[in-house]
Amino acid sequence: MRFNHEPITARSWLFAPGDSEKKMTKAMEGEADIVLLDLEDAVAADRKADARPMVHDFIKAHPEQRHRLWVRINPFDGSYTLADLAAVMPARPGGIMLPKVYGRADVEKLDHCLSALEVANGIEDGSTPVIVLITETAEAMFHTGDYKGAPRVVALTWGAEDLADSIGASSNRNPDGSYAFTYELARSLTVLGAAAAGVTAIETISADFRDLDALRARAEKVRRDGFRGMMAIHPAQVPVINQAFTPTEEEVAEAQEIVALFAAHPGVGTIGWKGGMLDRPHLARAQRLLRQAGRE
Repeated sequence: MRFNHEPITARSWLFAPGDSEKKMTKAMEGEADIVLLDLEDAVAADRKADARPMVHDFIKAHPEQRHRLWVRINPFDGSYTLADLAAVMPARPGGIMLPKVYGRADVEKLDHCLSALEVANGIEDGSTPVIVLITETAEAMFHTGDYKGAPRVVALTWGAEDLADSIGASSNRNPDGSYAFTYELARSLTVLGAAAAGVTAIETISADFRDLDALRARAEKVRRDGFRGMMAIHPAQVPVINQAFTPTEEEVAEAQEIVALFAAHPGVGTIGWKGGMLDRPHLARAQRLLRQAGRE
């Protein structure tokens, strides 16, 4: 019987270049729930062969942190993927990020590769979880709802830069700096795809790491929309993200009140509360928030 993964509850996912021990160390020593040791975009082509053993050795040297040390490998549409996996899997990373997918078939291909490497390295079959970047190619946009039951997948996220390249766009932004329609569509399809698959939706990066007020506003908005965490490219972004995706005491108290109210009136479909009406979706949202806060 293969390993059974639960949806992940990580709020902050911080990228660190896989060819910089200094930056990997700084990322690990911070507050990020997950540190993404990057072998893809953050590492130039002529540095990838050097970065792989660095990432392996870094994970191996910190076994107590292994659960939060994930690796972003290169995509299957290039020539680096198998070398990435062969290099890092003996160190038993906490998980793998798969970028630039074209659809579910890429995830299933990754599952086969990981299973072989897990067996070869004495790791439980199926135990390495995966987060998938599902909107970085035009083709992938038509498959965002296909990940229900996909092996190993615990979270889905999205990206706007590679998608713009994929469709030949000169920009992914409106004149006011907001994302253009196609990229807001990608965001919406990601949260819908994650909900359909029963996994966690993670928001993409905010490239301006100096504007923490804008980051906070965006993180709070996407949390209301259904996202449960966010990518970061700088350690300064992590505390803001963690706070934004952590339910407040006021939210927890309100959710507990709603749950208690329904518990006191079993079998009812709707119930009056504070001058309005609550129904079962309100109860479900309250229960979900308490699970997020670890207060069930």
